[in-house]
Amino acid sequence: MRDATDVRRTPVAPKKEPAICPTDDEAQVPRKAAKDKRSFGYVWRSGVAGGLAGCAAKTIVAPLDRVKILFQSHNPHFVKYTGSWSGVALAVKDIYRQDGSVGLFKGHSATLLRIFPYAAIKFLAYEQIRAIVIPHKDKETPFRRLISGSLAGVTSVFFTYPLELIRVRLAFETKKEGRSSLRSICKQIYQERHFTKLALPGTDAAAASASSIRGAVATAAPPLASSYGLANFYRGFSPTLLGMLPYAGMSFLTHDTVGDLLRHPAIAQYTTLAKPENSPPGKPAPLRSWAELSAGGIAGVVSQTASYPLEVIRRRMQVAGAVGDGHRMRVGETARLIMRERGFRGFFVGLTIGYVKVMPMAAAAFYTYERLKMWFGI
Repeated sequence: MRDATDVRRTPVAPKKEPAICPTDDEAQVPRKAAKDKRSFGYVWRSGVAGGLAGCAAKTIVAPLDRVKILFQSHNPHFVKYTGSWSGVALAVKDIYRQDGSVGLFKGHSATLLRIFPYAAIKFLAYEQIRAIVIPHKDKETPFRRLISGSLAGVTSVFFTYPLELIRVRLAFETKKEGRSSLRSICKQIYQERHFTKLALPGTDAAAASASSIRGAVATAAPPLASSYGLANFYRGFSPTLLGMLPYAGMSFLTHDTVGDLLRHPAIAQYTTLAKPENSPPGKPAPLRSWAELSAGGIAGVVSQTASYPLEVIRRRMQVAGAVGDGHRMRVGETARLIMRERGFRGFFVGLTIGYVKVMPMAAAAFYTYERLKMWFGI
């Protein structure tokens, strides 16, 4: 009996349960490891989130985008509508009367084909470049944010520019009969010839007479050399690169800066949500819907203003082959043409509709991207 009693009274060590609270003295909950931004899981999640965000944003503003392209490219049928808010509404009404609701989304299929890889590469590149340029929190400065965004924009536009050119050509068309298909547009762009003037050896162009020039042409070399091919799909690429530097840079810089301001401790309880359980360590609390949309909208307005003149130049260069004699216009030549036609205001034609379009587009893009990142746990 004694042995049995002793056995009963011998304390049995309870099975150790995992700690419920990180302040438990008996156990310690391991800290969540930081997400490796170069891992395959992070890369594909951020890429998909960026691509879907871009598609959602572009679909929302597709009708306004069509009108803006017609204004920027100086389409002869829509010049009369430029310069006023009412002109935007009249242009939309004109397109709807002529082609129905389908006309407002003309070129949108090409837009989605372009925007998914474009937005995926842009957001993915920003995350990767930012991790290199800003390795630690104490290295985060406005200039580093600007550089990260600019490089991300240049990277994305390099890989997707031909699709952008095709989209602009499709949106530029307004004729009812003989509409071009995607295939015919590609064929037309490929076969467009541009001409380059050749220098005449041993001839001073300023002093040569007309007869001497004709003689030199006949005996030396042809004055014009034509070329065509894949290079035509990069028509207007130079101003695009120049415009993307301020556009993407200011977009990411403004969004992140406004986000920081909205997370200030004095107002954080009104602007932020509780951190989700799968949130990576060190990641700031997500903004409420209205705050995230506001940050994205402000970013869109600032970036659009900074880059709009170069965007107008780019559109005119992109449609030059469709309305001109095949001459490939350079950046300076296009800028002088715009200045001669409409003066300084010509560089801001369509900016009104640009603001109307870019605010919801940028707001929707950043909102969708941040919410998908939160859902993916990155």
